[in-house]
Amino acid sequence: MGVTLFDGRPEALLQAMLLIRAYEERMMALQAESGGTGTCTSVGQEAAAVGVVSALGADELILTNHRSAGHLLARGADPGRLLAEVMGRRDGYCKGKSGSLHISAKALGVILTSTIVGGELALATGVALSQKLLRRPGVVVCFFGDGAACQGRFHESLNLAAVWQLPILYVCENNQWQAFVHRRETMLSDNIAAHAAPYGIDSAAVDGNDVEQVRAVALEALDTVRAGGRPFLLEARTYRLRGHFEPDDQAYVDPHELAEARARDPLTRLQSRLLEAGHVDAAGVAAMAAEARRRIDAAYAFAIDSPYPAAAELVTDVYA
Repeated sequence: MGVTLFDGRPEALLQAMLLIRAYEERMMALQAESGGTGTCTSVGQEAAAVGVVSALGADELILTNHRSAGHLLARGADPGRLLAEVMGRRDGYCKGKSGSLHISAKALGVILTSTIVGGELALATGVALSQKLLRRPGVVVCFFGDGAACQGRFHESLNLAAVWQLPILYVCENNQWQAFVHRRETMLSDNIAAHAAPYGIDSAAVDGNDVEQVRAVALEALDTVRAGGRPFLLEARTYRLRGHFEPDDQAYVDPHELAEARARDPLTRLQSRLLEAGHVDAAGVAAMAAEARRRIDAAYAFAIDSPYPAAAELVTDVYA
């Protein structure tokens, strides 16, 4: 599969979100059943991922973090090759060598997935500088979380991007949790977008659980970056509905806060909006969810049939 370019219809956005949720649920089930590969899921953050990625053109490049499945699937990643990758199979995007935390997919413009918190922030400036010096089209889109926004490399990256006038769209998926620590324990301000102003960078904050609102603001932000060749910081305020890394019982989470967050589930919100507007009926929503599960079933069958890499491949693609 190649890069997915969305037409903006809410039905298409919902279908992408349902696919991401079905993929993550399969990953959780596999871990629970066999104690196999753990994963950092993006459950609850689907609207932030789909809203931004659906706004991208074919030339955009993506650097992402350990909760990358939503970004990859929204960009058009084959779920079979994703599952093969995290299961260590040869037909995965990186021949089974990256697991779920380091996937790259050149054909999709996904430069890297960094499990080092904020690692993608340090590299985005270099990728964007390359784009600028080589006069290549395309905005560099860098996804990170509120935990990374507490690090020095966040400020260093924004500073360099502003000084060098780099075409970067920074996307902070503020999911309120930094591993096992709540955001309120690590920062005094509720607004990460405000950190852009001292560097002369434009910014916006958006309801990260409203996919249509995220898409609309992302389209405007991308236009701003393209027109001025300057960075932009977009904060999508969302909530991580699962724990940091599967398995995780979330015993450290206030149950009332989690219940309130689940009531704002981005999939439920968009489904309700489409039903109220008459764009789909209940049967149509059920059919879309069933199609997402069917695709993931087929993806799992593909991954299971994929062989493990041969021993001779152990040190191929290793440069240092």
